[in-house]
Parts: sequence; C-alpha cells; structure tokens
Amino acid sequence: MELQFNNLDNLFWLWAILAAGITLLMAAKMRNRALQRFAGNKLARELTISSSPGRRRLRPWLIMATLILIVAAMLDPRWGVRYQELQRRGIDVFFVLDTSRSMTAQDVKPDRFDRSKQYIEDILESLGGDRVGLVTVAGDPSITVPLTLDYSALRLALDETGISTGRRGGSLIGDGIREATEAFTDDLEDHKAIIVLSDGDDMDSYPIEAAAQAEAKGIRVYTVGIGNAAEGARIPVTNGGQSGWLTHEGEQVWSQLKPELLQDIAAAGGGLYVPAGTSNADLAEIYEQTIAPGAGRNQGTATVERHIPRYRWLVLPAILLLLLDSFMGQRRRRLARQQAMNPQLRLAAQGAVA
Repeated sequence: MELQFNNLDNLFWLWAILAAGITLLMAAKMRNRALQRFAGNKLARELTISSSPGRRRLRPWLIMATLILIVAAMLDPRWGVRYQELQRRGIDVFFVLDTSRSMTAQDVKPDRFDRSKQYIEDILESLGGDRVGLVTVAGDPSITVPLTLDYSALRLALDETGISTGRRGGSLIGDGIREATEAFTDDLEDHKAIIVLSDGDDMDSYPIEAAAQAEAKGIRVYTVGIGNAAEGARIPVTNGGQSGWLTHEGEQVWSQLKPELLQDIAAAGGGLYVPAGTSNADLAEIYEQTIAPGAGRNQGTATVERHIPRYRWLVLPAILLLLLDSFMGQRRRRLARQQAMNPQLRLAAQGAVA
C-alpha cells in the first residue's frame, strides 16, 4: 500500500511544534525554580500535595501529540486507491510552467515554483482521459513532455524539473504559449487548452499577442497567478555555499505577482484568470467545473485511479486528545474526594496555600 503526501509545503509547521515543545519545557523548569525560590522544598511539597505529578508531566505530551497529528493531517496523507468512472472529454492540455528565478520567491510556501507543481499534480488527479503535456519556460521554452495519456510520466517530469539558473529573474511567457500552440498534434480545432502557471514576470515576449494567436486556432489560454501582488518577496540565491538574496545594481530584487498581465493574457486567449495568489486554490475543482466543460467533447467513459485522502484518521485522534486535556485535572483524585467529604481537611489545604 503506497503512502503519499499531497501537501508537503506544510512541513514548515514542524518548526512551530519544535518551538511549542521548547516553550513547554522552559515553562515547566521556570515554574519549578520559582516555586523552590519562593517556598522552599518543604513548603513547596505542602503547596503541591494535591497536585498529581504524573498528570502534570502528561499534559505537555498530550499537547505535543495533538500538534503533531494536526500537522500530519495538513500534509494531506493518502493511501489506498479507489476507482471512479469519468466522462472522457478528449481534451488536449498543455501546462506552461514558469521556471524563472522569480518563482523561487517564498511569499507562497514553500515557494511559488513548488506550489505551481502541486497545482498541476492536483489537476492530474481529476483528469478523465485527457491528454496532457508540459512546456517549461524561463529563457527559451522547452517541450518537457509531449501530449500523452501517461500521467505518471508527467509526474516524473515534474519531480525532475527545476528552476532555471539564468541570471534574469523574469520569463518569456509568450514564447512558452507559442511553443505549446505549435506542439498540439491534432489538426481539429477546439478541444484544446493551455494553462499558464506563473507570477506574470515577463521579459517582453508579447504573451497577449501569443494568447490571441492561440485563441484564433481554437486553443483557449488560462492563466494561474501565483504570489503576492502587494508586497511581493525577495528572490533567494546561493553563492559559494552562502545563502542570500538576488540583487541588481546593489539593491535587493523584490518580485511581485503581476495579475494585470495574466488577466490580459487570459482575456486575449478566451480563457480565465485564476487569482491563486498566496492561498491554496483548488485547481482540480476549477479544471473540472470551468476549464474542462469549456473545451471538452464527450468520448465515452474512462476509469481513473484516485488515492484516498486519510487526513480524517489523524484529525479525530487530535480532537480526542484535546478533549482529554480539557477534562483531565491535575489534582489527585483520592485527595480531592477526601477534601470534598471533609470540610476541615479542605480548609486546612486552603490555609496551607494561603
């Protein structure tokens, strides 16, 4: 049974778990030191006589286990498969993936490039017999995967695709659209689509004109904008093993999402602009409800294999642990019962605390 995680960008939350663990440990040590400093050993034992050391030590572990389960659920674990019969639409789709250096900006976690690849993976999960291909573009565009029904081949190509190491930060989106337009093998017009995944940082490649030319051939062009349009983010680089930020003429380069250009590209291509931004958009649903019906044709049915999400199996025990922590007191049960039954003993305990 193959286990896979579909949202590995949430791994960065492990740092939050580590920070929480350190905070809980330091809080417990500070509490013990403060109690010893102000009360001394004998009085400290009297003040904490009703407290259960075991339960006090257990609570931080419950909190840590809950956090771990929540983060594991956020990774979208999947194992097992189910088979679903879908309508075969016979669409030919080329993904145009921006691999320029600006796509390494981390205003989207883990970065724009990895989020783009995840979006393509999500769409592949919803395909029903559509042929797909991949064009990568930074400088000169490249047909990484020709049109194929072998989705595993495209997934493998995505895993091996990296960022262009060219000095320029922008991309030639227009050249990528033209390359995809010429790569369609069916002379029949319509039932074709190009999906551009980019931050819109173009190097004067005339992408609007390229999209209009594609639309004239019956090819719809859709764009997915990834990144922060307001603040943007710096572009990380590594020089001589040292991490830093891309600079130009001594100034750090900040890359922002350019939604206006991507909107104009989609409008000229007769498609739709998807403002993914820094959120986690559901591209599979958008493809199924908008892109596929707009470009598809019915060719019968196809049976597809889908991995089964299992995050619920992690969320449920996390909720149970939270409930256990909420209802679990720190007082010894036996002493608490005795104090409840004996008012004098209860008053004596309160006097010791006072």
